[in-house]
Amino acid sequence: MKLLALEARQNSFYYKSRYQQLVDFGAELFVLNGIGTDDLWPADRYRIAGSRHVDDLIRHAAAWHAEERFDGILTFSESAVIATAAVAEALGLPGIGVEAARTSRNKLDMRQAHERGAVAIPSFRLVNSEDEALAAAEEFGYPVILKPTLGAASNFVFRIDDAGQLRERYGQARAGIDEMSWFTMEADGVDLGPHGLLVESFLDGHEHLIEALVWDDEVYLGSIVDRVTVEGDTFDDDVHHAPTALSPQQVADVHAVVAAGVRAQGLTRSTLHAEVRFHQGRPHLLEIAVRPGGGGLDHMARRSAGYDPIRAVMDVARGVKPQVRHFTPTDVHTAAMVLVCPGGTIESIDVPPEVAESEGLLHIKIMAQPGDVIRRPPFGNDILGGLGAIGTSFDDAMRVATDLAGKIEIRLAP
Repeated sequence: MKLLALEARQNSFYYKSRYQQLVDFGAELFVLNGIGTDDLWPADRYRIAGSRHVDDLIRHAAAWHAEERFDGILTFSESAVIATAAVAEALGLPGIGVEAARTSRNKLDMRQAHERGAVAIPSFRLVNSEDEALAAAEEFGYPVILKPTLGAASNFVFRIDDAGQLRERYGQARAGIDEMSWFTMEADGVDLGPHGLLVESFLDGHEHLIEALVWDDEVYLGSIVDRVTVEGDTFDDDVHHAPTALSPQQVADVHAVVAAGVRAQGLTRSTLHAEVRFHQGRPHLLEIAVRPGGGGLDHMARRSAGYDPIRAVMDVARGVKPQVRHFTPTDVHTAAMVLVCPGGTIESIDVPPEVAESEGLLHIKIMAQPGDVIRRPPFGNDILGGLGAIGTSFDDAMRVATDLAGKIEIRLAP
């Protein structure tokens, strides 16, 4: 099978390991970037359009499709969801459609769709000034969440506890979102929906990350991962555990709210990454993205639930129903953490063999490279990468993950 992967602007080498997984699963993978580096993918299967404009992406994709006859097109990038849908439509390949893509990318459009579908969600409001943000927070009651409509990876997402914090964080977020990588990696020439900030009411319970699939009228929860981080006012220090500690009834309730969100977003055939948070004992939907979750969530899904989100992407892209079952956990415990360091310029990163070759290692992914500038909240949310471990219990897996992470040496330039 021949598949085309797309990014309007290359997100460093973040998706290269996932591209390689597709090849390992039997795909002949071609990569088209609007703007990118020359060394991402083998030259005979890699092209750079030289432009982020969707018309140029379509033109280059169509010319390549005429030569190769692709079976499908896909993206792993949140910032390329809408552009990929537009290219799929132009080439007559399977896709979710531009409208559903925009609804699944822009957080305001998503919230409005959920509201129309009577999905359990936090209260929300698009705010265009500090005064509007303060008024929304006063109406909802503190704490509140401030977040971008076109963000990802928790960039400029803040928990706000009072009016003073909101004034400070609003200014930081408003100044930062125009230069945020997840916004600047979007294609030009497509309707992205409103670009701004939302104020949302705070949900006070536990949070869960779900790799899922919708195929025609059926929604499958492939895996459920518990977020176990002790939270502060930013959302950047994630620690995750799977399989979930939710009860069978809670899993059923989560399935119901995810299925309602899928219908509201107009999705019929797609891989999904859903985020759900409980509030007063009831699951509420934070978002449903139309691509697999990042970090090591695919590794956790395979080991803790027997579901493969990357293989599912490959199948959906070519119009084939993936092998999937309703959520069935295994007896393997996994723990994963985001690797972070203080802000600055990376001088060196050393992952010793005792980490890379450890029997307890589930996955490790180092995204930063020497010379990269790391921006930490409130100026951004850059991370080094992620690491996961396996064990006989959460505590066992977490102990292994913490030990391995502590052996990675990071040096910042003076």
